[in-house]
Amino acid sequence: MNFLKKLNEIDPYSLNEKDKQKLFSSSLIKLNQHHYKNCNEYKKIIKFLNYNIKNSQIEKMPYMPVTLFKKFNLSSIPKNKIIKTLVSSGTSGNEVSKIFLDKENASNQTKILSKLFSKITNNKRLPMLVVDSKNILKDRNLFSARGAAILGFSMFGKDITYALNDDLKLNIKTLNYFLKKYKDQKILIFGFTYLLWEYFLKEINKKEQNINLTNAIIVHGGGWKKLSDKSISNHQFKNYFKKYGAEQVINYYGMVEQTGSIFFECNKGYLHTSIYSDVIIRNNDLSVSKLKQEGIVQLISLLPTSYPGHIILTHDKGKLIGVDNCQCGKLGKYFLISGRLKASELRGCSDTH
Repeated sequence: MNFLKKLNEIDPYSLNEKDKQKLFSSSLIKLNQHHYKNCNEYKKIIKFLNYNIKNSQIEKMPYMPVTLFKKFNLSSIPKNKIIKTLVSSGTSGNEVSKIFLDKENASNQTKILSKLFSKITNNKRLPMLVVDSKNILKDRNLFSARGAAILGFSMFGKDITYALNDDLKLNIKTLNYFLKKYKDQKILIFGFTYLLWEYFLKEINKKEQNINLTNAIIVHGGGWKKLSDKSISNHQFKNYFKKYGAEQVINYYGMVEQTGSIFFECNKGYLHTSIYSDVIIRNNDLSVSKLKQEGIVQLISLLPTSYPGHIILTHDKGKLIGVDNCQCGKLGKYFLISGRLKASELRGCSDTH
């Protein structure tokens, strides 16, 4: 899509909401028309809703509940153009979402993720420790959310080292060797939140290892449901890492249905939209919530072209905190995720172990 080329020339957090929405609205209209033309299921939904796909009001544009990606194979490309299929996690016995990517969509995901993440690493590739098992990357044509995230973030690393064995037990020898090798360099530690907690933090604490993480950037996301069940908050999670000297612990929020345009946490603790993404919070009656009012999270992304996942309604709850005035300096909307809808199916960005 040509509109992405125009956006790629702009800093991802530099547009105020008014200027962003002008570009965003016109781009979404093109995406609506594209999926209407190329996806029969999406076309049926639009017709059923009697919606005018040229309507420029973003808040009134039709959204796809994430459950639909579990029930139907939603695609806007011919089967022979599919180069990769991403699958969401699901509890045992439950269906998973399937996301079909062509070469263009996969490439755009990689480019935009790189552009967003370069703000954290200053465009440097860092020695990278993945708190997971290499086993997760076995089938490169059918990626789980966990595998897709590892592969995506591995672009920013070098000497990629896996900290967990195939049984997900921490390999202390590998960990100590990696930390010793790069003790005087900045390093990147990546993992899903629950794995970092259960198989990394708890293990090094239990074994009373003399671990120094003062030079580490910790990036994590997904798996919060299990930690919230244990009454462990994001603040507490960060504090556990601080025990080992880690000051830069960055949470991110994203879904397999919109891989690439994820939301990174700023140094004030808020998740930020970029020029490629947007968020709307809705009340239970699906009207738009007021500022700082908890509601259902709707996510919008300009990246999905091979499948109609550009506007989705999630099972998550959240609050829009503010617009264009975060103390971190980034422009645009910033928000918090507060949990899951009680009656929804348990689903997450990481595989259930």
